[in-house]
Amino acid sequence: MQPMNFQKIVVPVGILVALAAAWYEYRWMGVFAVLGVVMMWLLLHWTRMMQVLRRASDRPVGYVASAVMMNAKLKPKVTLLHVIAMTRSLGALQSPADVQPEIYRWTDGSDSHVTAEFQDGKLVKWTLFRPPVSEAAPEPIAPAAQADKA
Repeated sequence: MQPMNFQKIVVPVGILVALAAAWYEYRWMGVFAVLGVVMMWLLLHWTRMMQVLRRASDRPVGYVASAVMMNAKLKPKVTLLHVIAMTRSLGALQSPADVQPEIYRWTDGSDSHVTAEFQDGKLVKWTLFRPPVSEAAPEPIAPAAQADKA
């Protein structure tokens, strides 16, 4: 059995308590004021979500500028929307659709990637993979050494 998410209960109960208090003190004017505040709160969240998704739609799915920096910025229990806002990219879904936990991957240009696991939209764990560095790569010649050869 999953633990109870109190936020799903506390927010609606808080709104109902505010509506009851507003009705008791100010009748319909109080109710309209509380409903106006709740509507503004919902519109702010909707606007932020649309802005994050619009920015993410301009980038390739599963791409991040630096997987190492993303790994350093991640924290447990942040939402998927927060991670999408941070990376400005939708993650590439690695798990079957609509199955918990959801697993997403973000990859950077050096083939490093962060695989994140979300349970009910909250980050549970993540891993960073960095490909091994090949030692056969030639070292660049320093500018001073080039000047000596000329």
